[in-house]
Amino acid sequence: MSRYLIAFSYDGGSFHGYQIQPNATTVQSILQDKLSLLLGSPLEIVGSSRTDTGVHAHEQFAHFDLPEGKKVKENWVFRLNRMLPDSLAVQGIYQVADDFHARFAAISRTYEYRISSLKSPFNAQFAYRFSVDLDVEAMNEAAALFFKHTDYQCFSKVKTEVTTFNCTILHANWATRGDELVFTIQGNRFLRGMVRAVVGTLLEVGQGRLSKKQLQEILDSKDRCKAGRAVPAHGLHLLKVEYPSSTFDAKCAG
Repeated sequence: MSRYLIAFSYDGGSFHGYQIQPNATTVQSILQDKLSLLLGSPLEIVGSSRTDTGVHAHEQFAHFDLPEGKKVKENWVFRLNRMLPDSLAVQGIYQVADDFHARFAAISRTYEYRISSLKSPFNAQFAYRFSVDLDVEAMNEAAALFFKHTDYQCFSKVKTEVTTFNCTILHANWATRGDELVFTIQGNRFLRGMVRAVVGTLLEVGQGRLSKKQLQEILDSKDRCKAGRAVPAHGLHLLKVEYPSSTFDAKCAG
């Protein structure tokens, strides 16, 4: 057996999320199917993250195994991209250690949430239109609380199978970029629905409906019902998944 890591990106608006679901088109199902066609036998891929329906990924990874005697050929990336829909693209394939795991080997993940105050046909599928005036300074002061907190149960979807709600947040900041207001958050892991709930809650702060002290109380409560709404999925982008640099030493196809 040989294990490989595949790098890819996708427009989440074209899929019902990353993970395979019955009677639904997902990123995992499409990519798995095309890889199996290249190999000539079924295989399974294991992703670094599971994005919800409508969430985009600029950098996503998954690992897969090939049986003994099989190997990735130089033209696999080219052939895959010919087979895949325009909304899904492969950037590279790397051979990794047999015990490598796309999810557990990741050092961090970075997400971006984009908000546009202007109506535009060019970003309607990639940014949430929200035209209310916001106090960005207050939102950043509130976001700084995340650096001192670890339990994020208050931002997690209620029905989720996890052994811990602990996450380490490395970066959380709002910044203006052209006509958009962008929230960037980096952490070692994220819970289901966490980033969208974080953004929805910080928007409450930006509108003066929630204070920094009240946000701390929500964090301490571990109660999802006390946090803000989850903002729409189409504004969320998985921007980067970080691994040790040595992971990419053995590139098989460009």
